[in-house]
Amino acid sequence: MQAIKATGHNLVAAFDPNDSVGIIDSHFPEADFFTEFERFDRYIDKLHRANHARQIDYMAICSPNYLHDSHMRFALRSGADAICEKPLVLNPWNIDGLKDIEKDTGRKINTILQLRLHPAINAVPADTKFDVDLTYITSRGNWYLQSWKGDEKKSGGIATNIGVHFYDMLHYVFGAVQSNTVHLNAATKAAGYLEYERARVRWFLSIDVNDVPTSELEKGKRTFRAITANGQNIEFSDGFTDLHTRSYEEILAGRGFGLDENRVAIETVAHIRNAPVVTSGDIHPFVAKAIA
Repeated sequence: MQAIKATGHNLVAAFDPNDSVGIIDSHFPEADFFTEFERFDRYIDKLHRANHARQIDYMAICSPNYLHDSHMRFALRSGADAICEKPLVLNPWNIDGLKDIEKDTGRKINTILQLRLHPAINAVPADTKFDVDLTYITSRGNWYLQSWKGDEKKSGGIATNIGVHFYDMLHYVFGAVQSNTVHLNAATKAAGYLEYERARVRWFLSIDVNDVPTSELEKGKRTFRAITANGQNIEFSDGFTDLHTRSYEEILAGRGFGLDENRVAIETVAHIRNAPVVTSGDIHPFVAKAIA
């Protein structure tokens, strides 16, 4: 909603089965709101068929991961382009079906791959092969595993839910994937090794506060994120705040990231979800503590 408002546009209608959405008042208090999809569907259909002044140009999809595919199809069939949060879909073959619907409807799917717009990421040299450590710990409470995010069939698992935009960024910066090995795959953490054309990457993702380094915990911090390349830290903690707005600006200017840009990241997380765990190789240093 903030990105829609910041780019000077209007939220016509919103759907959420939960009604604790008073945050709408801070952005678009005049938006129509629905808690039942059938009524939302009917409303959107009326606008589409009547060529109404409030007809929908874009439908922004922020629903649980497993619903993205269905909601993008609904958007396109309703005469709107889609703007979908990550992950676009859970499995690579879903992308092929969406391409067919784009062709049938003449509408377009855009996705939020915000790290591609981060200045620190775009400053990484492209003429060197790097040894990279990626560490991302974003602590979550007990609610997480009780929600849809804790259900692998709905979220895709931890690597998909909190990591897919990192895998997209790695591919975007370092080229094609050459190998993908999984060293840890649990409900709250995952780790592995990825080799790209221009990088060898050890990665570690976690929502467990116990994985945060002691030095950071002592400062009262519950998150830790770091990317090092050839021993040098890539500072990307800053610059996140406006990336959603930047993403919307690019989409509205016709420069959004579409289906094909998502394929490698979706293939990467699907492989991680289904690959056997290997306990040898070039393993991220946080793994030993995580399994102790």
